[in-house]
Amino acid sequence: GPLFGPWSAHPAAVAALCLAAGFLAAGARAHLVAAPVLAAPYAGAVQGRVVGIDRSASDALRVTLDRVVLTGLAVEETPARVRLSLREGGAVPQPGQVVLVAARLAAPAGPADPGGFDFRRMAWFQQLGGVGYATGPLVLWQDPAPREQLLNRLRRHLAQGIMAGVPGDAGAFAAGVLTGDRSGLSQQATADLRDSGLSHLLAISGMNMAFLVAFVFALVRHGLALVPPLALRVHGKKVAAVVALAVAAFYLALSGANVATERAFVMVAVMLGAVLADRRAISLRSVAIAALVLLLWKPESLLAPGFQMSFAATLALIVGFQALQDRPMPGWARWAVGLVASSVLGGLATAPFAAATFNRFADFGLLANLLTVPVMGAVVMPAGAVAAILAPLGLAALPLFVLRLGCDWILLVAAWVAGWEGAVTMIRAPGPGVLPVLALGGLWLALVPGRARLPGLVPLAAGLVLWSAEPRPAVLISAEGGLVGLMGPEGRALSDGRAAGFVARGWLENDGDAATPAQAAARPGFQGPRGARRFQVAGLSGVVLRGQGALADLPAACAGADLVILAEDLPAGGAPAGCRVFDRRALVATGAMTLQPVADGVAPRPMHLA
Repeated sequence: GPLFGPWSAHPAAVAALCLAAGFLAAGARAHLVAAPVLAAPYAGAVQGRVVGIDRSASDALRVTLDRVVLTGLAVEETPARVRLSLREGGAVPQPGQVVLVAARLAAPAGPADPGGFDFRRMAWFQQLGGVGYATGPLVLWQDPAPREQLLNRLRRHLAQGIMAGVPGDAGAFAAGVLTGDRSGLSQQATADLRDSGLSHLLAISGMNMAFLVAFVFALVRHGLALVPPLALRVHGKKVAAVVALAVAAFYLALSGANVATERAFVMVAVMLGAVLADRRAISLRSVAIAALVLLLWKPESLLAPGFQMSFAATLALIVGFQALQDRPMPGWARWAVGLVASSVLGGLATAPFAAATFNRFADFGLLANLLTVPVMGAVVMPAGAVAAILAPLGLAALPLFVLRLGCDWILLVAAWVAGWEGAVTMIRAPGPGVLPVLALGGLWLALVPGRARLPGLVPLAAGLVLWSAEPRPAVLISAEGGLVGLMGPEGRALSDGRAAGFVARGWLENDGDAATPAQAAARPGFQGPRGARRFQVAGLSGVVLRGQGALADLPAACAGADLVILAEDLPAGGAPAGCRVFDRRALVATGAMTLQPVADGVAPRPMHLA
């Protein structure tokens, strides 16, 4: 028999080996990237080197710093990286600069909602040990050293050059898709792209990489064919593959190497390697190799929406187009069917992950993609590549003009579709088991041939039923106790419309609720002044104490309520006898919390344990 046992046992053995390797890789990665995290909030001077520039959810310019120096904090307690939003005015940051700014920092927060996005986990793998905001203007302390942050500086230089040649949101969009620098794009344009289902165009993903590589491959191959002495002496297809691979590697490095771009590069490398080896270029094997490489290198990417959506779309497209290849049809019909099928297959495959992550479904996303994806592939990416080639010669004006037309068209379609009534359907967040069940069904449909794939519909249906049946928490409490959300007949009511705005918006979006925090605060559910909001849940009375008089009001609140949520630290003596209090110290230790009704009251459930 076989050396390592019967062949029938090999799949199970390989699966067990992969599972063990996954846990080993995850543990090794978590320890390799370990870096200090702020143990307590910090207020004071922050010095560091600029290694990243982007924009926050509130549209403020934001910088990521390494080589951090914090006044009064020992080196072994200082985070490797911090990220902070800047105030208007002050120096304009550039990659590689050493800057100084007065700021407030705190440790990255855990999830604000059950099963929600865990920023603390993501920050750990980015070695981001503190986040916050500047309280003063940014001051340039030292210019970049000659060889520091070369790629980041090149990215910023190219982005600024593109935005200078193509003004407005069109230039910012072009800079985003060509360099990964999206800091110039307005909030309105970002919202339009999101609500029209076109955000994937802005992310440097497999589609962008494929368009660029295909253009370079065709340009080199056909260019060599136009020179007979060269065409007769070199293998044009293989030379084009080598050049395209080099361009793809440069694009990966220039873009900042996010998960989707890394996945796309690995797949392109496998595909072009197959061309060099005279093997089949596009197959499920390339998807498997890309997944294996990424999961061994960065196992945390499995939980990233970019990884999930990218691989789901790629798998669906390869399986779908393999099925289409067997059907005879005219060339024009194949092109039209391919265009529609790519948008339909990609949209269906990514829809559950997009809905679970962003809590919205773009109802007219298919139409928006049909109107823009051809322009992206035939105009924007080629014009950007030609502009980069001709810019050193001072001849980039014409390709930049063409680039502007393409980007203007995409943004016009995004604004048009996003403005339609019913363009967005809000979707509540699924429970923790829903996406794995849906993924299992999708994989079964994609990988099992023939009629045997039909049982894959069962987990898909089960996942959708679980999604619709999962109840949202009755009460949500923020990590510092300053905000409480109570589910009621009109939706979730908030104790305050102005406190913890980011958390409040996240709660409402996860409820599938399009209301603003101010509208949610006006719903029935809470009574009393802003510093002492009272509510009822499961037959118990509660009160939310916050503000300067919170500690003074604690005895009276305990006397008239079964539960007190205190946005301050309890004094040394603790709470009054018989009073159940969740204070800020306890909530910071456990993270945000839910209260779910049980037979004899409510049961608290921490969402994250530090």
